[in-house]
Amino acid sequence: MRLLVAEDELDLAEVLAAFLEKDQFIVDTVHDGVDALDHASTGGYDALILDIMMPKLDGLQVLSRLRERGISTPVMLLTAKGEKDDRVAGFNAGADDYLPKPFAPDELLARVRALLRRAGDHKPTVLRFADLALDCGSGTLRCAGRTERLSGREFQMMELFMRSPRVILSAERIMERVWGWDAEAEISVVWVHISNLRKKLSALGSSVVIRASRRLGCSLEDAG
Repeated sequence: MRLLVAEDELDLAEVLAAFLEKDQFIVDTVHDGVDALDHASTGGYDALILDIMMPKLDGLQVLSRLRERGISTPVMLLTAKGEKDDRVAGFNAGADDYLPKPFAPDELLARVRALLRRAGDHKPTVLRFADLALDCGSGTLRCAGRTERLSGREFQMMELFMRSPRVILSAERIMERVWGWDAEAEISVVWVHISNLRKKLSALGSSVVIRASRRLGCSLEDAG
């Protein structure tokens, strides 16, 4: 299952992601409210962990806007604030749980599992384009009965393409969404992963290709 952790304390976000990934979750991290809203609005997450005290938009604003858009993904608010009024404001905004700092990581994990159990009828999102299907629950590509397992970065890149087929995405845009602005990786790593995805599409026998547009970027196209 896939989680979004929105936490402006970079060290804490890294620790939480590592802890949750050990429990077999796929975890994306962002560090301000605008990015949190952007990522969460895709609807591709099983649960969201939102810090209230974030720059640009706070967690309550993000939550309220998501609910206004009809996005019902379970949300846990994570914050240093522990007063009753803050908890009430969070639940009124549409939160499903509220965990004040400091906390033990195993308590967070237990609460995340409880959120997912309460979601009950959740079915992993499957994105489709032409003859290709991306299973967001298992991180696999499928075509005509064949499957290819994707790495974490490959999955994130393929999800970007599948959510915006035929839209040209620049290497810089992909780098920002998958690695983050503060990543130390070189832009060439984007092209390495695109090459790997092309090989897997070819192995599947799919009519879908990742087409490069000179000096602009790449787009997902149906070559069939």
